[in-house]
Amino acid sequence: MIDEQSVVKVAMADLNVVGPSGFIRTTGLGSCVGLTLYDPLLKIGGLAHVMLPTSSIAREGQVNLAKYADTALPVLLTKLKDMGASQGRLVAKMAGGAQMFAFAGAGDSMRIGPRNVESCKDVLEQLRIPLIGEDTGGNYGRTVELNCSTGIFTIRSVQKGIKEL
Repeated sequence: MIDEQSVVKVAMADLNVVGPSGFIRTTGLGSCVGLTLYDPLLKIGGLAHVMLPTSSIAREGQVNLAKYADTALPVLLTKLKDMGASQGRLVAKMAGGAQMFAFAGAGDSMRIGPRNVESCKDVLEQLRIPLIGEDTGGNYGRTVELNCSTGIFTIRSVQKGIKEL
């Protein structure tokens, strides 16, 4: 088991980066997406816990950039570049984006999980960062962790057990 002190924890609507051989984790992914960017040469990575697809729906005065797919991913990229990462080497993996509740006749506004996944993929495409692994959709929660010494992205859920990407 990993020493909990050595794991960088990312809260909901937050992001962070971790140096070589570090671990970074987020819990409680339902409709949210946990997206990692990883530089396999430097063995550094970052994780964003994306809550909503686009900052265009923001109602708060000071926008929390980590909360939205369209703002969180560029911020995460900048933080990794500041640590020496090369955008051309970065790879992405993500999990979450579940449809946690069924809404009869609900429109697009209630499809938060699927919209979060689509938005993350769109931003990755714009940034030209390949998505090399994902575990998205379904109707169950997840906890994710990136091991920067190996690049392994671990997804844990009560329903599906442990999966590695």
